[in-house]
Amino acid sequence: MDIKMTDIMLHIDEKLDLESQSALESHIRGQQGVIGLGYHSKRPHLMIIEYNPDQTSDIDLLHSVTEQGLHAELVGFL
Repeated sequence: MDIKMTDIMLHIDEKLDLESQSALESHIRGQQGVIGLGYHSKRPHLMIIEYNPDQTSDIDLLHSVTEQGLHAELVGFL
């Protein structure tokens, strides 16, 4: 079975403490189509999300972050 995968990078404006970062990670991982996520090691405000584009979209993922009361922008595809 072939699974399509693509990555996006989001810039999160707020500086998140570990508890807030963990809560956001759990929320994003719970979205349909999300395969994995992580943060840029030297720039923790950059979140990289790997997902199946047949199940969700870059805009849906961005909205799932902003619905948590955070400010974020889509900065690119990887």
